[in-house]
Amino acid sequence: MRIAASVEYAGQDFSGWQKQPIVRTIQGEIEKAIFSITNENIDTTAAGRTDAGVHALGQIIHFDTNLRRPMNSWVKGINSFLPSSIRIKWAHEVAADFHARFSAKGREYQYLLLNQSINSALMNHYCGWTFYKLNLDLMKKSLLKFKGKHDFNAFRSSECQASSSVRTISKISVKQHKNYFLFTFIADAFLQHQVRNMMGTIIKVGYGAFKADHIDLLFQQNDRCLVPATFSPNGLYLTNIRYDSKWGLPMTNNKISINT
Repeated sequence: MRIAASVEYAGQDFSGWQKQPIVRTIQGEIEKAIFSITNENIDTTAAGRTDAGVHALGQIIHFDTNLRRPMNSWVKGINSFLPSSIRIKWAHEVAADFHARFSAKGREYQYLLLNQSINSALMNHYCGWTFYKLNLDLMKKSLLKFKGKHDFNAFRSSECQASSSVRTISKISVKQHKNYFLFTFIADAFLQHQVRNMMGTIIKVGYGAFKADHIDLLFQQNDRCLVPATFSPNGLYLTNIRYDSKWGLPMTNNKISINT
């Protein structure tokens, strides 16, 4: 039996999604919890691997098991063995050819950015921060440069293993509420560090370090060394993974809100 599940987590206490020896990871904790209720060494597959410090509202995983039990029992059982910063939100039996990564049609990330002279002690792990005074209109101009189909090679990590660096961003937006800016990115897929590298560039445009048209040049030069430094993971959230309705997964619309 193949099961798909939605996972929410706060990433600050973990060394990213992918399981590794010695250090704590999201995948490692989930697989330990599954073992505790199945006594099986079960491998999980995620829609995407998030970096250390990155959060998720709707990461999607799948795993195979011979143990049959009600879906709500899977949710309650796994959660009972997880740390409080990781939660299974729902579980759903799927067809054997469903794949959390390869069946995905689209992915959505949001980035929460605090813009004030001093960082917040309470929100430090949950939002990025810059003391540079940002201009909303300038950042909106920069976002338009990223929308559409581009070769994002200059905006990915040197360790990225994707065979192609061409990605299509279908939606990209920013809104402001007091000292917070909330960015939304929707694409077919994302490269390693792509959103964080884009954020570093957007912020540079936002405080006038260079003009939005400079992004055109960065695409043309296609050189990671010319792109601003990778921005903080703290404010990055994997919010939604989109699938074809044929898989029968619950419809979700996970969002960060700054309007309250």
